[in-house]
Formats: sequence, structure tokens, C-alpha cells
Amino acid sequence: MNIKTSQTLVSEALKEIKTISPDNAFEMSENNQCNLIDIRDIRELEKEGRIDKSLHIPRGMLEFWLDPQSPYFKEGKIDMGKEMVLFCAGGLRSALAAKTLKDMGFEKVSHVDGGFAALKQSKFKIT
Repeated sequence: MNIKTSQTLVSEALKEIKTISPDNAFEMSENNQCNLIDIRDIRELEKEGRIDKSLHIPRGMLEFWLDPQSPYFKEGKIDMGKEMVLFCAGGLRSALAAKTLKDMGFEKVSHVDGGFAALKQSKFKIT
């Protein structure tokens, strides 16, 4: 059995997706050009805090909440005309999630390099 490691999957995803810096994410968010989507687990948000004005879509529900054919689809949850900027704690899950959304056919998708850890060190307000 030849199983790819999680690191291999992340490395492959990073070659296919758009990665932006926390400063880029802040600028896009301030200019109302993106949906800033936190895919961390709810327990992480409760423990670490959340980025002001970000939307929470747990990683495990991301594809289902954004698929209009899914019974779990969240109508109006995000503005489909804007870029989806994903972040997790450190940038690994968001890389995989961004690739999955691209595979689904979403074109305006990126993820934040360094995730929440990097966003905390930038200009974002933590609530």
C-alpha cells in the first residue's frame, strides 16, 4: 500500500493554490474584497479567539456548506462574487481546503500563509 503523507498532500496543494500574506488578507478584508473564512474547529476559536469580521466555516463542513446541491448548503453565508480567503491555525488545513474548493470549481480562492498564528501578529483585531 502506497499512502501519501499529509505533508505530501499539503506540498501538492501549495503548488496549485494561491497563497497570500496576512497583510494582503488585511487589505482585502478592509476593502471588502473577500470573505475571510476561519476553518478552525470551534474549540480552537473559543480557546484562541477569532479574527474580527471573519466567518467561521468548520473544515469538516466547508464543502457541504458551499455546495448548492447539498442539504447542508448555507444560502447567503458568503458573497460568492468575492474571493474566499481561508485560514486555519498554521496554514496546513487551509491549503488542503483551498485545493478542495478549487477542485469543486471555485476560482476565487486563496489561503493565508501562516494561518491564525500569522494573522494574530498582523493588523487584524482579535475578538
